[in-house]
Amino acid sequence: MTTNVMFLQEQIRRRRLARLAGNASSSSQSDGSPSLSQASGASSQASDSQSTMSRTNSTPPSSLNVDPITPESQRSLDMDSECSEKNSQSQMDVDSGIETMEVDDSDMKFEIKRRRDTSIGSEATVEQVTEAVGRVCLVSWKEETQDAVYIPELADCEAEDDCKEMINQSLMEMLLKIRDCPENPVLKIRPNFSYAVSPKKPGSSPRSVGTMMSPDMQPKREFSAKYQPENCKEVEMISYLMDCYDRAGLEERLAPKRASVPPLSLMLSSARHQCVCHTAIVLQGGLTTPRSVGGNSLLLSYLLSHNLPRGFLPELVQTTCDDRDTFRRVFIPVLQGLNRHIHGMSLDSDDYRDPLSVLSELCEIKSGNSRPICGLAVELVNWIPVTLTKATGMELEKLSWLGPFLGLSVFAEDNTKVVEKFFSGHQLSADSTKLIHQSLQHGMGYARAELFKILHTILVNGQSRDLALSYIAKALERNAKKSQIQVDERYVAGDGFMLNLLSVLQQLSVKISLDKVDTYYPFHPNSRVGIKSETRLKALPQHAEKWIKELSKETPPWQDPKFPTECFFLTLHCHHLSIIPAVRRYQRRLRAIRDLNRMVEDLENTESQWSQFPHAARNKEMLKKWKSQVQRLQKSKLCADAAILDESLLRHCLNFYSGVSTYILKVADPQNMGQTLPLPKNVPMPFGALPDFYLEDIADYLLFVIQFSPDVLNDPCMTQIIHMLIVMVCNNEYIGNPYLTAKLVEVVFVMNPSVQRRTGSLNEQFLLHPLALKHLVPALMKFYTEIETTGASNEFYDKFSIRYHLSIIFKTMWQTPQHQLNMIEEADNGKQFVKFVNMLMNDTTFLLDESLDCLKRIHEIQEAMQNMEEWERQPKDQQQSRQRQLAMDERQCRSYLTLATETVDMFQYLTEKIRKPFLKPELADRLAAMLNFNLRQLCGPKCKNLKVKNPEKYGWEPKELLNRLTDIYLHLDCDQFATAIANDERSYRHELFNDAIARMQKAMIKTNVEIEKFRFLQEKVDKIVLEKQQEEVDYGEIPEEFKDPLMDTLMNDPVILPSGTVMDRPIITRHLLNSQTDPFNRQPLTEEELKPANEIKLKIEAWKQSKTRR
Repeated sequence: MTTNVMFLQEQIRRRRLARLAGNASSSSQSDGSPSLSQASGASSQASDSQSTMSRTNSTPPSSLNVDPITPESQRSLDMDSECSEKNSQSQMDVDSGIETMEVDDSDMKFEIKRRRDTSIGSEATVEQVTEAVGRVCLVSWKEETQDAVYIPELADCEAEDDCKEMINQSLMEMLLKIRDCPENPVLKIRPNFSYAVSPKKPGSSPRSVGTMMSPDMQPKREFSAKYQPENCKEVEMISYLMDCYDRAGLEERLAPKRASVPPLSLMLSSARHQCVCHTAIVLQGGLTTPRSVGGNSLLLSYLLSHNLPRGFLPELVQTTCDDRDTFRRVFIPVLQGLNRHIHGMSLDSDDYRDPLSVLSELCEIKSGNSRPICGLAVELVNWIPVTLTKATGMELEKLSWLGPFLGLSVFAEDNTKVVEKFFSGHQLSADSTKLIHQSLQHGMGYARAELFKILHTILVNGQSRDLALSYIAKALERNAKKSQIQVDERYVAGDGFMLNLLSVLQQLSVKISLDKVDTYYPFHPNSRVGIKSETRLKALPQHAEKWIKELSKETPPWQDPKFPTECFFLTLHCHHLSIIPAVRRYQRRLRAIRDLNRMVEDLENTESQWSQFPHAARNKEMLKKWKSQVQRLQKSKLCADAAILDESLLRHCLNFYSGVSTYILKVADPQNMGQTLPLPKNVPMPFGALPDFYLEDIADYLLFVIQFSPDVLNDPCMTQIIHMLIVMVCNNEYIGNPYLTAKLVEVVFVMNPSVQRRTGSLNEQFLLHPLALKHLVPALMKFYTEIETTGASNEFYDKFSIRYHLSIIFKTMWQTPQHQLNMIEEADNGKQFVKFVNMLMNDTTFLLDESLDCLKRIHEIQEAMQNMEEWERQPKDQQQSRQRQLAMDERQCRSYLTLATETVDMFQYLTEKIRKPFLKPELADRLAAMLNFNLRQLCGPKCKNLKVKNPEKYGWEPKELLNRLTDIYLHLDCDQFATAIANDERSYRHELFNDAIARMQKAMIKTNVEIEKFRFLQEKVDKIVLEKQQEEVDYGEIPEEFKDPLMDTLMNDPVILPSGTVMDRPIITRHLLNSQTDPFNRQPLTEEELKPANEIKLKIEAWKQSKTRR
């Protein structure tokens, strides 16, 4: 036996002798609970017995005195306990380091006396209480039995009627025996639980009589195979103390009436309390070797196996939390142990559930008005770890205490366990994949619910709220690079971490009212979200910074940030760094799979051409590599499907973005919230200075969801998002970046049923919105013309895809009577429509030219490949070059024809109801020339060059194109348009219309009536051509001063430019439709600045008359 234990036993023996000699009355009574702050003793003082004896009778204040928890407080939902320190004295054994708390008789000591209350009549007797002590502690002090450990020294405590001291001594003696005996003495006994009755004869052991309980009711402590405890004496001690705690509860259940009133209720409460106190001492190594705060906690196996007695954990927290050192020594190893257990876990199994549920339970425990574990967690050294490398985001996920909990992920890039378990086998069926996804999503739902509970309790706790918010802000700050298009994934946290954090923040924000959100918070000097480097919605960076400085000078300058405000904006920025990058990465993965499959297909299709060459081995190796990459990416996609296509997550995003839409409208139009249009002319700086991703992220999210999970949008909250979209599209001057407006237009485009058939109701809701019915047509036509120049290097090609989206929207709107009426009114009243038609003609001309040129090149190569002899005579490298050209032409042709078809289609349905704007002098000649040129391509002598194999592959429908072009001719049929056709000397020929009529008759694409109308138009044009030829002969040579300097033609309506140059009005007007500049000096120029050159016009008229008279 060690010196420490020998000294402890000597002290116990001396105290007993002193009490028997009558000295007990001169010393303060103890409640028997050991002190927790002196858990580690100094065994080196064991030899100083005299000094120790003097300390035994000293009365220093106890460091942690806690009232026993009564059954009533034990059942409290808040698990609160009050700690009292009244006249506390301690008995300290210097050698063992165990302190027994001495307290005043009136507060902490009770004597077991028979006090009958006639109103109750169920108080326990002295004998019954002492029997209960023996049963709870598994001790006997009167005789040796098989169901208890015989400790005769405890008889002294019985003689004094001091049950608290008896419990304390019983527990301590048992712990020392467990520690020092080679074999655990508890394992040798067979407890015989009995109902508390009076002994049959005086002096009989309190354990010798009574009714035996069923073995099933006896405490059992079972551990999960994954969380087996250490094989050490401390574990045996802790298990014994927990069993005692359990047995105290069994006593209450066996005799509920007696256990609910003193003295039995006080004894059982004291027993539980002392079990907890002794457990805290054992956990710190007070009876063995002091344990390090950084080591493993012996309590962890019990927690993870969920086998702690009910109420034990809350009482342990409440009992230790008032002593900071004790609390840290007991629970820091628990918290760090949970961190180590969950580190590296994934959703491939349910192992992650135990650490999460344990941490959630710990965080919810309250003591008074605080949650001690929450306060302790944010004090950990690794709560917000100091950065060590430039991989700041990854460090926070891997090294912070909360990081591994938030890092639970199904993404293959974050953890390969999920893909290895579920997707490493053969090709899975759709049903199997769906079941796997549902299982993974259920697991993610559980993990996120627990994470929300954990962070919510930490944020609710006043002591830890600020540091919790700081952790969230640091997580966003250190992962700011995730918003970049190209990011090194090694430096940032994984998508799983960010999406879990997002889910928690979404749940925290769900009940936040926008009325409580400070709209100026992003510009606050103490804001936790940084926007300084972000592109603003409208304001230039220098203007935004100047405005913010002016705000700071106001009195009072800023509101103190409140939690709803901070939570709202942290959630908004978290979306920007989580779901949006994850969606972008998901789409990149799909493109990579598609590109690799195409490369594999192309290389396999040309194998016969390269199989005999030296580089054949390299090509085969490339095929193998690409196929392996496709397989890996496919598995990665299956994992990502479970995470990103989770409807629960997407719906939470939708709900939050609905609130953001309301916020945007509130900032853009504080007075009316966008209920009336147009918005005020001056853009409010609080709106213009906002980061443009506040709006762009909503568009990116909608584009993704409409494509991959459109059913999510069948939600009432879409009403507010649609309202915001309409307001922003109809007031695109509020947005500085035209590509952002184009993205909003793209959202409207993909909602179209012709693009996504499952969003018909959503598209109807958008188009039939009162604001859309009134303002959408002019706004979209205006944007159609403005997108001509964007300032980007590739603006020329970008405009075609944007205008394609607009053309699809216009086609759908044309089918709505109200929108059709608006388009007709806009054509009759607005100059904007003329610009719109001009851009439409420009696009049609270019797209048809490019499409037909591509078709000619495709025809040429296909013809060459069909002649096998000629083809084989060509060098191999030339063959491969022409095949690459063919592939490129096929892709371009398909794209150009798609765009061209829509623009021609728009001309067709617009000219059916609208004629006047198309016949304006600045438009009519160009429109006629465009139609004539393309009609000549389709029906002229070289039309055979447009014949290709599999024309449907490119969307090439020559008959349909001819039908639409001839429709436009018929829709605009009038003398003015016939003149415009006749003015086209490059393409118009009498034979051209004859060929067109013949092909229409052959293809049966027009009725006889329509063909006759077309022939009648031809006759009018021919007549005008003859008249023009006669006029040219009459005029002869035209004087230079009467010619337009740009086109070198006779001017009919000369005007003077601000530079003094004289031009023909139709020509300069046509130029201004494309560019608002002087064509000679590039200075800004508008149509209003043109002045009629009346003097020159009179001279021209006089000259023409003189020529006619001759």
